[in-house]
Amino acid sequence: MNKTIRRASVFALLLVLALLVRATWLQFYDGKALADDNDNRRNAIATYSRPLGNIIVAGNAITGSTRTKGSDLAYKRTYTDGRLYAAVTGYASQAYAPTQLEGVYQDLLNGTDNRLKTVMDTVTGERAEPGDVVTTIDPAVQKAAYRALGGKKGGAVAIDPKTGRILAVVSTPSYDPSALTDANTAGAAWKALNADKDKPLTNRALRQPLPPGSTFKLVVAAAALEDGLYKNVDEPTDSPNPYRLPGTVRDLDNENKSAPCGNASIRVALRYSCNNVFGHMAVQLGQDKVRAMAEKFGFDDDAQDVPVRAYTSVYPSGMDQAQTALSGIGQFDVTATPLQMAMVSAAIANGGKLVSPHIVSQITDSGGDVLKDYDDSAGTREIISSTTAEQLRSAMETVVKDGTGTNALIDGVTVGGKTGTAQHGENNSKTPYAWFTSYGKSDSNGKEVAVAVMVEQSDAARSEVSGNGLAAPVARAMMQAALK
Repeated sequence: MNKTIRRASVFALLLVLALLVRATWLQFYDGKALADDNDNRRNAIATYSRPLGNIIVAGNAITGSTRTKGSDLAYKRTYTDGRLYAAVTGYASQAYAPTQLEGVYQDLLNGTDNRLKTVMDTVTGERAEPGDVVTTIDPAVQKAAYRALGGKKGGAVAIDPKTGRILAVVSTPSYDPSALTDANTAGAAWKALNADKDKPLTNRALRQPLPPGSTFKLVVAAAALEDGLYKNVDEPTDSPNPYRLPGTVRDLDNENKSAPCGNASIRVALRYSCNNVFGHMAVQLGQDKVRAMAEKFGFDDDAQDVPVRAYTSVYPSGMDQAQTALSGIGQFDVTATPLQMAMVSAAIANGGKLVSPHIVSQITDSGGDVLKDYDDSAGTREIISSTTAEQLRSAMETVVKDGTGTNALIDGVTVGGKTGTAQHGENNSKTPYAWFTSYGKSDSNGKEVAVAVMVEQSDAARSEVSGNGLAAPVARAMMQAALK
């Protein structure tokens, strides 16, 4: 064969091989990346070519799908009581990435989850029938929290301490997820929601950690009892009143100037919310011991999934003694979500053991067969001893019966709680945050619930902002609904 022809043939063969390699690469690597690209219109067309699976509350679907007109996206998501459940469901939108449970279980709800595939689906490559998400939410508790928060800006969470089942997740002001589902109208709704100064898209129950104020004193008290700094909640503490912040000329004041806070016991200090006691106690323990206890309850956990990822609640590090004292009353750089403070009360209510909180009970296929049972897989860890938990429950019950939390009293229910009013702004120049965390146990049926409520802002005068005044009535309504 002529040398020139041979070289041309080899070159042509190499070109063919290069094309084959490139085609193979596109087919099996780049092709998958292109297929999975969020901007690939075909994905949206496939997702909304038929109804999505549903999110279930107490046996009823709170989501649905409806046929569209004049669009290549055949269906769009719909919501029943959308504003009530927005903090649970999030939204599934033709225009934007899904959020909350809609986002976590996107593949299950649109039928692409491999667990849904039958043998025939695997052979044909067809999308499987979508599955459903069964939640732990109790509609009575959810409605009670939503109504009680009303026009206030805030968040609330309720947990069954024995099972870890989250009974309510509420954030106000809320929004209607249905406004974001249609690609033709979602843009205007998205712009309006993001321009709203009240930030209705923010999930204040799970994803907005704020200073927890005096509710954090429960964590400090738990650390002191577990460490043996004090033997019980009735032992007098070595707590001067006023307490001068170490290294400063500033005294840590108490809200109630006439309260018996000098050397007060933990019970009395929780009853009157004595800042001097817990500021001094945090310094006595040292920030490392307080942090260790906070982290046992769930602080500083950047992977707190319920299964929606909650924002991290923080106990800071690298503090001086004055800052450590302020951290002991839930100020300085301490932050918490309502979920986190509900977890604190849940562990105390449950004898010191915290069952992993979860919003989802089960996920199922289209026929109702269970793919995963989250109630069975919920883990339990010991946070504090049963003795410490019993001591704290006794002191929290004093807070509600005779202290700062009387607005949480319920006939026929044993209630323990802790109020909090967290400073906000430089020199406390802005409206404080009102907190309340508690547990309730029915004297008649033995049902239990733990709750936390945060009111970020309300129409109340600044002088009227308190955990007992604003947050405790919300907690009371939630406990009443849960314990019926």
